[in-house]
Amino acid sequence: MLDALAHTLRSNPGRPAVLGTTRTGAVRTRATCGELADLADRYAVALHARGVERGATVGVAVRPGPRALAVMLAAHRLGVRVAVLDPGAGPDVLRARLALARPDLVLADAAAQAVAGWARPLARRVRLALPDLGELGGPVATVGRRLPGSAPTLEAGARARSLSGGGRGAGLASGALGLPRPVDEDGDAVIVFTSGTTSLPRAVVHTRSSLAAGMATVTDLVRPEPGRPVLGGTFFVLVPSLASGAPVALPARSPRVLARQMRRLSPQATYLTPPHLRAALAEDARFTGRVWTGSAPASAGLLTRVKEAGADEAWGVYALTELFPAAAVEQADKAAFASDGDLVGAPLPGVDAKTGPAGQLLLSGPAVRDRYLGEAADPWVDTGDRARLEDGRIVLEGRCKDMVLRRAENIYPGLYEPALHVAGVELALLVGVPAGDGDERLVAVVQPRRGADRARVRAALAAPLERMGGARPDALVFADIPLSGRSLKPDRAATAALAAERLTAERAGGRGR
Repeated sequence: MLDALAHTLRSNPGRPAVLGTTRTGAVRTRATCGELADLADRYAVALHARGVERGATVGVAVRPGPRALAVMLAAHRLGVRVAVLDPGAGPDVLRARLALARPDLVLADAAAQAVAGWARPLARRVRLALPDLGELGGPVATVGRRLPGSAPTLEAGARARSLSGGGRGAGLASGALGLPRPVDEDGDAVIVFTSGTTSLPRAVVHTRSSLAAGMATVTDLVRPEPGRPVLGGTFFVLVPSLASGAPVALPARSPRVLARQMRRLSPQATYLTPPHLRAALAEDARFTGRVWTGSAPASAGLLTRVKEAGADEAWGVYALTELFPAAAVEQADKAAFASDGDLVGAPLPGVDAKTGPAGQLLLSGPAVRDRYLGEAADPWVDTGDRARLEDGRIVLEGRCKDMVLRRAENIYPGLYEPALHVAGVELALLVGVPAGDGDERLVAVVQPRRGADRARVRAALAAPLERMGGARPDALVFADIPLSGRSLKPDRAATAALAAERLTAERAGGRGR
């Protein structure tokens, strides 16, 4: 797929590739196909001049956009493994991840580095925080515009190395160095960190073939048409869309500007996470074409609102870092599903699904990750989700670790949470709050939609709460549910702590719910 993208970019150099937006929502071209291809070639030359070759590891802390994509294309050409460094993870976590990945070179944009004192406020404003990478012992290069205190730029550093006689490209400036021959063999392609502590981080390793299989599945699922824009900023949106000849618009950060951008753009397909969809809907965004969402739970109610706002189709995508994508379900099917649990759809072509002894969902297929970094290869991924297979479709029943133990009864929140998404509800979780002697209270934490009447929401919840039988919550709390991570998923631990605090305050005040 990346080879096909490189060919498409060179075949249509003047065509817009990556689009941005102004505050008014007007479309602007951030890079044409030719500019993106030239940038990827320059990065490949510069990396080669630094002695970065097949099998090396390059850490990348570059925000989504043309530069980040060009780095990936350059790494692919050289057979280099990319370790994705999330600038929002915090310095301690990133130090641990760097120690595990042991990159030969770190590429970071200037805002992510935030080394100079006056640049730190800039980094904080865009929620980026990296340790001083220069203190970690390995070489660092800046991608894009360099700010005071940043490391030398990738290309400037390559020229200096070549002119001083160092590296495998000795004696040649990067501008004169020939473009390296592309690697045409399978091997490690990317390291993506998923979980773990600062002392024991965990990372997924995808190979070139598993990435290609995942992107082929996305292409078959979304079917992007040439020339019509696609809205979305993830790697799995950018590559298949651009390779198919469709320009990709990076979503605006501001929900209000995003709504304007969508009106101006009229994309054929849109991929936004559920939190971004909710934020856009709050600004009365209008959708066009087909809309896809994933990375966090998407209720039937949310998908219905997206279709009511103009989308031809609204799809929930079940995906993991270890396997993207795994299953998909359209709003009509999800809304018609009346059984307990969360229907996420049939496994996509090539994906095998089964359940383990404890009911955990296991997945395999060509797009599955090769292994976890430092561990042996394993063709099956334990998703950590409890599930059942019903009529060939996957129905989630909650996270295995999210089980609540109440009066010696195991309660799996995922079985019942979909029923709480009645009219007027934005998000809803069932969490356990310690009740002494190892027991827990089951609390429903409900976040009403903006402007919703809480009395009406409470009345609408009465029937689904009654149907829960032995899993009926001990308490109902209205509150904004905390979100966490890059995908802004509901944070269960923080929600449980919030529920415990709220119930304690209510008991102290002599009030009940």
